[in-house]
Amino acid sequence: MMRITSTLKLLLIGNSNVGKSSILLRFTDDSFLPQEETSATIGVDFKVKMMELEGKKYKLTIWDTAGQERFRTLTSSYYRGAQGVILVYDVTNRATFDQLDVWFKELDTYATHKEVVKMVVGNKVDKESDRVVSLEEGQSLAESRGALFCECSAKTRMGILTAMEQLVGKIIETPSLWQNAKRSGRSTRLVDPRASGNGDVGGSCSC
Repeated sequence: MMRITSTLKLLLIGNSNVGKSSILLRFTDDSFLPQEETSATIGVDFKVKMMELEGKKYKLTIWDTAGQERFRTLTSSYYRGAQGVILVYDVTNRATFDQLDVWFKELDTYATHKEVVKMVVGNKVDKESDRVVSLEEGQSLAESRGALFCECSAKTRMGILTAMEQLVGKIIETPSLWQNAKRSGRSTRLVDPRASGNGDVGGSCSC
């Protein structure tokens, strides 16, 4: 049996309804819930997924955060220790793309790893006829922020695995992000936000 090389903490952030939880569900369970069958994430939720990359096994703890303003103070603590952060926008909604500047500022404020790997992801490319944010705009923003970039569709699964592999691959290329945590044991200690006793933490996903 292949031993786990390290446990990595990834975070999904972005406005409500951009598809953060749908991306998470597609990656971890290879399933998709239509928007009418989902509800907004309340506070924070997370899933665990094993990934094999370059002959090594990694345990990914992926945290899905609420996009609503009223949960910002609640979710800020979940930036701590994150090695990779995915900033999601909806390619059919210009406002969610423009709002990425706010999410980058929040990330810069709360991230504890200066070298945290950032990835900008444009979701819902299956709705190409409704697109209002071009591929080039997304690429340009990501480049200006020193972030990776990918477009995807949680509905069709296009680009989901590629995005995750690129993100984890970049983290692996940055040993300071995960080797120190591994030695100290921080990377293996998980806290389920739903166990805090606060009824507003945790809850059902989706975007």
